[in-house]
Formats: sequence, structure tokens, C-alpha cells
Amino acid sequence: MARAHEIFDPIAERQCALPDIDIGRMFGTEGLRVRAKVYAFVVHNGSLVVKLSEARAGDLIAAGGAGPMIMRGRPLREWVEVPMDAGPQAWEALIDEARAFVDAITP
Repeated sequence: MARAHEIFDPIAERQCALPDIDIGRMFGTEGLRVRAKVYAFVVHNGSLVVKLSEARAGDLIAAGGAGPMIMRGRPLREWVEVPMDAGPQAWEALIDEARAFVDAITP
């Protein structure tokens, strides 16, 4: 988890410099939010979790670059877990993509 935060925290700091972005609680951890809607966070196993369109999430899962986020035994359609070994550049790109997606669907 500490290594995951070494990757995530600098990205989160840059994200928080953008308008309407802050950090808040979700699923027992702190995550990045746009207008109070969470779009990215790190889970206990060190994976990055991001919210993307259902189609994009499906593409990432099918390509093997991510797995579905499982909550109470069921996969969440728009949330994927991306392992730490995907690397900082991939995490940053996905966090940017998640922010843009959630920003577009959040009034």
C-alpha cells in the first residue's frame, strides 16, 4: 500500500490543483473527487480503482489491463482495479480519463 501511495499521492496533488477537485472518503479510503463525486482511489491491496464508462471499463478488463472492482460479491459496471505494476504513467492517464468522465456526468 505504501508503494501505491508513492505513485498515487503525487498524481493526486496535481489533480487537486485543478478546479472542483478535492479528496474525500469512499469505500473506507480517501479518493479524488470532482464536485463531491469520487473518481479514483487506492485500495488495500495497492491497486488503483477508477470510474470509467461501462464500455471503457469493459475494454480494459478484456485487454487484461484491469480487473472489475468487486463490491459485496458483485462486479461494479463502471469501476475497475488497475494493478500497481501498470506503472505511474498508466495510472496518471487513467486518473485523468476518470476525472474527465466523472466531470462530464456530474452536474
